[in-house]
Order: sequence, then C-alpha cells, then structure tokens
Amino acid sequence: MLQWKKEMNGKSAIMIEGPRRVGKSTIVENFAQNEYDSYLLIDFSKAPKEVFSLFDDISDLNYVFLRFKLLYGVQLFERKSAIIFDEIQECPKARQAIKHLVKDGRYDYIETGSLISIKKNVKNIIIPSEETKLNLNPMDYEEFLWALGDTTTTPLLKGVFERKESLGDGVNRKLMRNFRLYMLIGGMPQAVESYLNSNDLGIVDKTKRNIIQLYEDDFKKLDQSGRISTLFDAIPSELNKNSSRYQITSVIGGSTSSTVENQLIAELNDSKTINMAYHANDPGVGLSLNMDINKYKMFVCDTGLFVTLAFKDKEFTENIIYQKLLSDKLDANLGYVYENVVAQMLKAKGDNLFYYTFPTGSGSHNYEIDFILSRNGKICPVEVKSSSYKRHVSMDSFCEKFSGRIDEKYLIYTKDLKKENGVTYLPVYMTQFL
Repeated sequence: MLQWKKEMNGKSAIMIEGPRRVGKSTIVENFAQNEYDSYLLIDFSKAPKEVFSLFDDISDLNYVFLRFKLLYGVQLFERKSAIIFDEIQECPKARQAIKHLVKDGRYDYIETGSLISIKKNVKNIIIPSEETKLNLNPMDYEEFLWALGDTTTTPLLKGVFERKESLGDGVNRKLMRNFRLYMLIGGMPQAVESYLNSNDLGIVDKTKRNIIQLYEDDFKKLDQSGRISTLFDAIPSELNKNSSRYQITSVIGGSTSSTVENQLIAELNDSKTINMAYHANDPGVGLSLNMDINKYKMFVCDTGLFVTLAFKDKEFTENIIYQKLLSDKLDANLGYVYENVVAQMLKAKGDNLFYYTFPTGSGSHNYEIDFILSRNGKICPVEVKSSSYKRHVSMDSFCEKFSGRIDEKYLIYTKDLKKENGVTYLPVYMTQFL
C-alpha cells in the first residue's frame, strides 16, 4: 500500500480484495490514520441513503465533497487526505465513480470489497481501469507469531533454512507444537483474537463457525440453489478422497452443464474463500501456459477454517483433528490438513498453485506431485507428508521424467530439516521460505 501511494500519487485508486473477516477494513483505516493528514471512511454496509444518492450524479464534485464533509464531519485536504469506500460492492455506482474521482485528483481513494468481482455486483456499471488491486490473505505463520508476541522465531528460522542446518529433534518438536496451534486456529484475525482472549479452542471454533456461516450466507445471495455452498463444504471430503481432481459432479450431481459448473467454480474462486490449484499438463517454467482449467483441486483459504469446516456438522468436542493434532497423532487419512496449510502458505508468498499427476508403469494408480514451483528458470517438485514418512516414489519418477527441468526437490514433513540424495526434507513451518 505504501508503494502504491508513493508511485501512483493519486493516479489510481487501490482496491483491497479478500474474503469476509480477513481484516480489510482494519488495515485500510490504520493505513489512512498513519499516512494522511485526515481521512473519510464511508462504510456502505451501513451508510445512509443520502450517501448512496450522491453517486447518482457526480457532475459537480465540489458539491459531492461538500456533502461528504458535512455528513461525516471530516475536513479534507487536497493531496493530503484519503477517502475510503469500505464494502464498495454494496454501492456499485461508487465504484464506477472512481474513474472520475481519480481524474479529479484531489484525494487518494482506497476501496475494500468482498465478492467484489462477482458479475451480480458489477453487471450494470463500467469497471474503472484506474484501480490497483491487492489481495489480502489470512495472517501467515510469521504474522500469527507476531500476534503471540514472538518476533524472533521467523528470522532465526530463515537463517537456518538458508544454511540448510538441522535444528535437532527437541527444537523441532517445540516448533511443530507451535505450528500445529497455527493450523488449528488459522490466520483469520477474529479467530486469533478469540484465542488470545480466551485460551480456549472451543471458543475459537465458535468464532470460525460464525465466519463460515457468513461465507455461506454470501454464497446463497449469489446462488439461491445452494450449490456454491455445497461445493465449498465439500472441499475437505474431496481432498480426503485423494483423487487427482475435485469431482464437481459427485458433489452437486451430473445434471448441470459444463458452462454452469464453470460459472459456479468461477464465482467461488472470485469470493477469495478458496485457493485453486490447477493441473499443469506439461510442467515447465511457464506453468500457467499449460494448466488445465477443467482439472483442479480446491483448498480453503485458511486452514483454521478448514479444520472447522471438516467437522461443521458435529460438535467441537467431536472434532478429532483438534485432538490428534494437539497430541501429534494425526492419522494418515487426515493428512489433507497439511496439504491445505502448505497451499495456504505458498499462496501467501504469492505463488499460484499447480500440481501434476501421471500414471504409474502398471497403470493401476497415478503418481502425484502435490505442488510445483517455478524457480530459477526451472521447476521444483514439492511433496507433502503428514508425518515423518520419507518415501518419495512419485517425486523420483517425476524427476526422471522431466530431468532437464528440475531445480530443487522438496519433501515437506513434520521432522527436522535435512538434505539427502538431492532432496531437501523440510519441516512444514519452513514452507514460508520456499
């Protein structure tokens, strides 16, 4: 946001997108407080009708700004003030007005929105080109540690990762215990705050259930049939099947057309509540050039929400993921929790997610590479294990198949860092450094 303010200098607005309850409103208001002499915050989820009506005719901006100042009791200073349009999807005409407001040049404009790019919200307006978009993800592991008062662990771990040093089993166990807490709580600020205030995972779980309910309420506004909610709810069970793709027909039936299916997935993806991983048909540096848009996996944007979603229809006390993760006895068939958190961490770093499957020699099943990263002009296969399991038959076969394209090879698991036979065995909390 600082880079946008300095480089654009009022020539574009900034749009902060992200799912509900990820902290968009808090961040933009703190930014405005710190970086401007004054700011005006319009929250369209509760703004009076008069504010909405001002965007029906913006031909006289002097009058519009005068009404803003009087309605909100804020003094605005040319090139030293910001106007925040919070939850702008509730007022499409305000978003359309951005083009003219930016051209006017008096103030900076910050927008926030949830489900902002859904066709329903923008179908009757002209989308402004004068927008710089940023996506806000849930808190990553480093930010989670900050919330717990720990600002030293991540820099120390980064040095260890760069030197490829072992930590020792005792230190690794302690670090894994802390990381498992992050997996259970997640990175939604409200859930983290619940934990800090209560030290009670039951209360945290209730907070996360409320967030999931908000998402599902939004989905039903977009699709009253409930199919988008059904697709979202099925993410844990689809990952648990360990199949090579999300089977949409098994979730909502095969009666819908492929066009409708693609629209449902696009709307779910636009909501920012999920992370999509696409199959790379010919894995190379240009992964996006060879992705199969009809073959994909879906992960929940936040692993804390994923844990709650997996047992949404049961009581907190019946959620075995909490019990088994805390005691470090997670069954192999719950390993999809680790796959989801790795997807979340890679996405937070700015990576798009790709995977690859190919048949074994016998043809009875498929080899699978969980994630493929593009680095240094080559590709890095990543396998995720939920235990100390170190076999990597899929990775070996993949590297043999594409030997000229391989850079580093990573196996992410729960034990100490080590490098053997060209493979880096990486404790899952170091995924953030890949």
